[in-house]
Formats: sequence, C-alpha cells, structure tokens
Amino acid sequence: MTEQIEISNAEWEIMRVIWTLGHATSRQVIEVMKKKKAWKEATTKTLLRRLVAKKALVAKKEKRAFLYEPLIAEQATINAQLAQNFANICQMHQGKTLAYLVDNLTLTKADIELLQQKLTAKQLNAPLTLACDCIPSEVTSVSEHDCCTLENDV
Repeated sequence: MTEQIEISNAEWEIMRVIWTLGHATSRQVIEVMKKKKAWKEATTKTLLRRLVAKKALVAKKEKRAFLYEPLIAEQATINAQLAQNFANICQMHQGKTLAYLVDNLTLTKADIELLQQKLTAKQLNAPLTLACDCIPSEVTSVSEHDCCTLENDV
C-alpha cells in the first residue's frame, strides 16, 4: 500500500509490536502492551480495530482468535512520517534538525558509515544557502532575514 495513513502515537506502538513479530494475535498484542505501557485490554483492542479500519492491519479469524498482519511496510511508513514532519519545518532549519537527531540517537557504525556516504554524495550538489520557505515572497513584504533566522539554539 503506497498511500499515506495517519497513525497516532498509540497506534504506532501497536504497529511496532506487529511489525516486530510479523503477525500477532490480539492476545499477544494485549500482553505486550500490558507489560510495555500498562494498557488495559480494551485500549489495545480499540487501537487494533482502528488500525484495521485504516487499512494498516488486516485481521484474519483463526480458530477463536484474530491474527493481525501489517498491510503497510514498516520502513516505508517511517519514511513517509518523517518526510511529512520535515515538510512542516522551514528548509532553513532542516539541516540543524537532522544534526540534532544525529547527536541524540544511538547509531551503529554501519549507520554512521551510510550517513557519511550519503552526505558526501549530497555535498557535491548542495547549495551554499537555502531561502526561507515559510511564506512566499510575493505574499509578504517581510525580508528573508526577518522571516527565519538560524540561531545556535540546537
């Protein structure tokens, strides 16, 4: 499925369990969420129903239980969510935001090597500066310097 699905933070928790297991019964998900978040059974069942309604999961009846399987791919869903989040940030702040993430995430040596390769390739065609894209210039008389300033607040 390639369309973007809006998933709440609580629904992300459910999806993470099912992506990790590949498929899971409602009982398995309920037990994990009880231990992980101290959620009540009804909360987990409600979230599972919502994810089925959103077509993020499929529920298959197996004997007396439902087996849930993802209909959306984990990495593609993560990528779409991050692209949406970064689309909401002024392009002048995206690089500093990415640097903040690099500083605050635990990365493997392989992750760091991949990032270095991507940044080296990206640097070949990177512009020297980026303009603020918050407000189109034809809409306002605010100068570029008054719109978004890059402060050392990271």
